[in-house]
Amino acid sequence: MTKKPDNKKSALHISKGKANSSNINQNFKYKRRKDLGVDDYIAGLLAGDRVILGRAISLVESQQAKDQLKAQQIIEKCLPYSGNSLRIGLTGTPGVGKSTFIDCFGQEILQAGHRLAVLAIDPSSQLTKGSILGDKTRMQQLSVHPKVFVRPSPAGASLGGVARKTRETVILCETAGFDAIVIETVGVGQSETAVHSMVDFFLLLLLPNAGDELQGIKRGVMEMADLIAINKADGDNITAAKLAKKQCRNGLHLFPPKPSDWVATAETCSALEGKGLDKIWQHIQAYRRQTTINGYFQEHRKQQAKYWMEESINEQLKSLFMSHPSIQQQFKAIEQQVIEGKISPFRAAENLIALFKGP
Repeated sequence: MTKKPDNKKSALHISKGKANSSNINQNFKYKRRKDLGVDDYIAGLLAGDRVILGRAISLVESQQAKDQLKAQQIIEKCLPYSGNSLRIGLTGTPGVGKSTFIDCFGQEILQAGHRLAVLAIDPSSQLTKGSILGDKTRMQQLSVHPKVFVRPSPAGASLGGVARKTRETVILCETAGFDAIVIETVGVGQSETAVHSMVDFFLLLLLPNAGDELQGIKRGVMEMADLIAINKADGDNITAAKLAKKQCRNGLHLFPPKPSDWVATAETCSALEGKGLDKIWQHIQAYRRQTTINGYFQEHRKQQAKYWMEESINEQLKSLFMSHPSIQQQFKAIEQQVIEGKISPFRAAENLIALFKGP
């Protein structure tokens, strides 16, 4: 007699598995970050606390009114401790290797006994308005050094706005004990004028084929430069770099004398091989000595402070103007009349100002 199969042992039978364990720590409790007062920020900055410095900069960059109020209170209290650093502006055409240069050149600054802060004004994503270059990942040596602070800032829609915030960030960094500040710009364009108005020394980086690059660089950028460095002067580029240095030196002689009485020049360097960076640092030190002796260094900073006061007034007046109820109601309609050629831009501006002033 054939034995009937046991259905309970069928291949379709599903065994009861082990219950999944959660990867989340059940004992974890979220701790809200302590809300610091103005005096807490000042104490932290004076102690060189990098976390406090980062939080203070975030307050400066915030768009919230309460954060802006606290940020301005912090800036005011930081002023007596600021102004004791050497501020260096750095610009150059895309692909010239600005971040690699800073990563290597920063070693020269550190060896001279300084504490270094690197503020990089990044191009912003048009979607998120956040930084997209990620300078910390491109400055591998400096980003992990205990005496270096690297902070990228998104440029956003308003160049003037980010420039003002960068200048306030400089004050915070100086209060935290960083006595060398490098401000890297997004490239050759309008940002150079803003950065030049907040630094002591302006350095322009070019590639060895500078003859072609000079055609695309505004005369004003060349005129602002206190030193031109031909980067990537290595390998097969050495001959081209020497020629570019000669061309730049000849070009600089065509500009009128600088108010600082400093004679700008050009040098070659290789950030990749670490060559020529010591000469650039020597030029910067010589510039500081000369301008300190002739009084231009401090006078220039006074003029910069005056400039930023005026820029801040312009920015706040424009914000006040655009937020006025009458302007918000009529602006688009008047703007459309200008576009259609029904009214001149000058008359449109007069009409809008009249609305703002009221009866």
